[in-house]
Amino acid sequence: MRIGNIILNLVSVALVGAGLALIGTFFVGPAFLNPDTSASAAPGKFSVPVLNKKAAEPPTVESGTKKNSSKKQTAYAPEDKTLRVSIPKMSRVRDSVMPTAEGSNEELLKDNAGIHLKGTGYPWEKGANVYLAGHRLGYPSTESFLAFFDLDKLGKGDEILITDSNGEKYTYRVYKSFIVDPSDVFVTRPVPGKNIVTLQTCTLPDYSRRLIVQAEKVA
Repeated sequence: MRIGNIILNLVSVALVGAGLALIGTFFVGPAFLNPDTSASAAPGKFSVPVLNKKAAEPPTVESGTKKNSSKKQTAYAPEDKTLRVSIPKMSRVRDSVMPTAEGSNEELLKDNAGIHLKGTGYPWEKGANVYLAGHRLGYPSTESFLAFFDLDKLGKGDEILITDSNGEKYTYRVYKSFIVDPSDVFVTRPVPGKNIVTLQTCTLPDYSRRLIVQAEKVA
């Protein structure tokens, strides 16, 4: 009887140890590697779409003009295309800088809460799909750490706030969320009849797919 109890105690300790190791791997281990791929994957393979370099760029416009100030002026666009993003329901996205970059630019993905995907729209453009991507776990001691961890918490009606380099503000409200495969680049394209922002991060626990949240501009 005593031997049986000893064996049961040893098994219990082993199971607890295994559980703690698993938890530690989830919260610590992957974050020191590339958090949006498997542990054996090389850094830089975070599954942000890499668009064809010949993809249509935003239209050429006169820089720095004020919106709606004159019908004769060309379309508004700031000289500096950097965007700042705040999402009230996501604790780590607060006036976060999101530079425009290729989907393969792991350095900018690491150093920022997210990036604006080069080749997709800007909030001052009509019919744009402003595509923003960020790490789910990210790298400790960087802006990417847990930046988009709460993306799955967003629901219909939640706000996404974007500010351009001239201080112009754009407000979006979530209307849709879904999961796609890494090959599904259709999520980067404009949606007819809408001005939208698309947020992307990886799925958990295996990071193999993309979690997509889309919001429509309301102001």
